[in-house]
Amino acid sequence: MDALRQELEARATREGFSGLRITRLAADPQQAARLHQFIAEGRHGSMDWLAETEARRASPLALWPEARTAIVLAQNYGQDLDPLERLKDKASGVISLYALNRDYHDLVKGKLKRVAQWLKHRTKREIKVFIDTAPLMEKPLAQAAGLGWQGKHTNLVSRDIGSWFFIGTIFTEAEIEPDAPEVDHCGSCRACLDICPTDAFPAPYQLDARRCISYLTIEHEGHIDSAFRQAMGNRIYGCDDCLAACPWNKFAEASHEMKLMARDELKAPRLAELLALDDASFRALFTASAIKRIGRDRFIRNVLIATGNSGDAALVPQVLALLDDPADIVRAMAVWALSRLMGEPAFATLRNQRINSETDAGVRHEWETA
Repeated sequence: MDALRQELEARATREGFSGLRITRLAADPQQAARLHQFIAEGRHGSMDWLAETEARRASPLALWPEARTAIVLAQNYGQDLDPLERLKDKASGVISLYALNRDYHDLVKGKLKRVAQWLKHRTKREIKVFIDTAPLMEKPLAQAAGLGWQGKHTNLVSRDIGSWFFIGTIFTEAEIEPDAPEVDHCGSCRACLDICPTDAFPAPYQLDARRCISYLTIEHEGHIDSAFRQAMGNRIYGCDDCLAACPWNKFAEASHEMKLMARDELKAPRLAELLALDDASFRALFTASAIKRIGRDRFIRNVLIATGNSGDAALVPQVLALLDDPADIVRAMAVWALSRLMGEPAFATLRNQRINSETDAGVRHEWETA
């Protein structure tokens, strides 16, 4: 191993990264074709930015033609929590493990910049850093670098650290010796496919985002289709099921990064407390969190679905109060939650009292179909 590689790995370790691999940048026609098919079939749902940036995503060189090397790094976010066990407490909401503390975009980008600035000084070549927000196909690039492989659930899996990690990337004009690509180690295992509560995988290695709970609770802005609400259970931000089921995660460890360790108040937040959040208290609770990005209204939409699945009639008064919320998606999911928590005679009476005063078509639809 040459001196540059040794120094680079030492810098990355000092910043808390769990792995580093290197690949030469080149066009990947196979990944470009898969991306095109994914978008052409509409599996990206309402994520229009994927279609709008397809040409740039088709090749990593489209972002920076002068770049020669990609350094791909893993930032562990594992927790001492069992994601599947948390689903059993119906009185609480479940937040995906990666979002239980600080927004990883800011945290990991800061680490990447420090490593990259050292590399720029060391090589006298220009650099750029990426963490999840640029039009870059990070997972195929990480597989080409040997950091892991895309499992049947389409997420990256590492033989060394499992799959509870973020991917950060540094592009450089410098020529650095690449690592060998990783190969697929899924074998005949179907655990990730079989556990998915909404059947979001049409086939191994294919995802239909429109059916994915992570997409529905985070990316999707409007009403969530009634076909998926019961299957969502008490998941209020993201879903970890397919990762939790993967046997390679037996090699995963809890993160040592303090800013990624789960905050106590987010490990099992009570639905009763979350239903009471207005915009100001939502922002206060999720300051510096990735959850803040979806806004209070979409978050309460998710909480109301979990409330409807809780079977807890004691929450009815709080849900009733949300029938007058300014947000259409909140009122609509309040209707659905009440239809699950109230007895039919009481709900029918409430429907007759409220339906004619509702001006939004989506909320009226909930009253009519609940």
